[in-house]
Amino acid sequence: MPTDSMQLQPERLRRGTLLLVPEHLLLADGPVTGHAVLVQDGRFADIGPRHVLQARYAQHTPIELPGHLLMPGMIDAHHHLTQSFGKSLAYGEPSEIFKRVWVPLESSLNDEFVYQSAKLAALESLRGGFTTACDAGTRAKGEIGAVARATTEAGLRCVLGMICNDGGNESTAEQRTAIRQHAERFLAQWASDPLVHPSLAISIPEAASDEMLAAISTMCAEAGTIFQTHVNEHLAAIERSVIKRGLRPLELLARVGALGPQVLIAHGTLVTPSELMLLQRTDTAVSYNPVASAWKGNAVAPAHLMAELGIRFGLGTDSTRSDAFRLLDAAETAQKFAFSMAVGDTSAGAGWTWLDHATHEGARAIGLAPRIGEIAVGKEADFLLVDVDTPELCTSVDLVWDLVRLAQRDQIVASFVAGRLRLWRGWPLDWDARALMRQVAQTAHDAIASAPIQRLHPVAAEHKRRALAAAESLATAAGAGQ
Repeated sequence: MPTDSMQLQPERLRRGTLLLVPEHLLLADGPVTGHAVLVQDGRFADIGPRHVLQARYAQHTPIELPGHLLMPGMIDAHHHLTQSFGKSLAYGEPSEIFKRVWVPLESSLNDEFVYQSAKLAALESLRGGFTTACDAGTRAKGEIGAVARATTEAGLRCVLGMICNDGGNESTAEQRTAIRQHAERFLAQWASDPLVHPSLAISIPEAASDEMLAAISTMCAEAGTIFQTHVNEHLAAIERSVIKRGLRPLELLARVGALGPQVLIAHGTLVTPSELMLLQRTDTAVSYNPVASAWKGNAVAPAHLMAELGIRFGLGTDSTRSDAFRLLDAAETAQKFAFSMAVGDTSAGAGWTWLDHATHEGARAIGLAPRIGEIAVGKEADFLLVDVDTPELCTSVDLVWDLVRLAQRDQIVASFVAGRLRLWRGWPLDWDARALMRQVAQTAHDAIASAPIQRLHPVAAEHKRRALAAAESLATAAGAGQ
């Protein structure tokens, strides 16, 4: 039966209770057919064979979804919501651009632009198939509450990090006390919010004292939330840590007692065998960010090996591009190029590994597994309706692999968070996204122009001009020498 998606109108999906009958349903164990899902009060209230649910809930008109897949919303396990408007500044740049680009850029942002840029980033995430983003914290002078307001209005679920840097072991007792008190107030403020889940962060271990690293990690453990920090991402940071503290960043966290199941380390691309065992023994989670490795990294995290060792991890964008299906593809491709091809492993995770770690395994990594990540009774109804009646997928014999390698975000028909329709065909129905785009475009260019950014790579057109000029100069010199 052809999909004819035009017959599926968004008004039908905006009811309080939905009895959905998709052609395919993606459960944690894999896709099934012939099933229905009851969404009620923002949660998955019932799941089972369609004839059973239709008989059990005869008072509700079933919404038939031929040619559609109902799947969990995907989880971005590492984002910087106030940075993504400047993502094109990263092209061609060497590593550690946070020192030359992100810190100077964020330092120029006020409350209003923090709000605008975070809302635009939330819109991009939802358009790309993410229903949750784990934000690692902003250095902007604007109030972090502006980020929470932006993501809530856009409808994106957000793990919101508050940075707790105290500057290192030279900080004073008064500074540390003030930061801890601020962190306690932040955790209390958002403890019961339906869409904002508070988290504490230290941008990189060298930016905090031993005492602060241990204290913030412990505070998160006691509050039942996650502690985030960037660890072992770049060679330069590892060398600085060894020189100043005598240990690699991950080793430092272990020494001060800051690792554990409440911890989410970002990147972990440069990890030794002993550090992998540290992650495993402490049940510390990782965000695997393959696009960030390609754009500005020194290495690719050994995510497939982490999976085999039982190390929890999710997939993250690191505010590069918020496209979940392309992230799945990058996650598999990076592993294949970096590790699997050399040993003849043609499977490289078999597709399901990357889909799992973008959904329910990603929820485990960011500490929200009891609430989200899968289509299961009692879980919050964060899900996507995906059109799979396409030329690319009409001959499918393995839908899971197809989602990793072939699916595209323009196939996402509807995005739901907490049971509520947030986007229809990539656009919100209850607020003006294009007006926001125009606002951010102007403000972003002004912010980029005024911030003390140091870029080392020219824009593409200038780079091309220089390359052609250099080639012409070499050819001229060669001709003259003949």
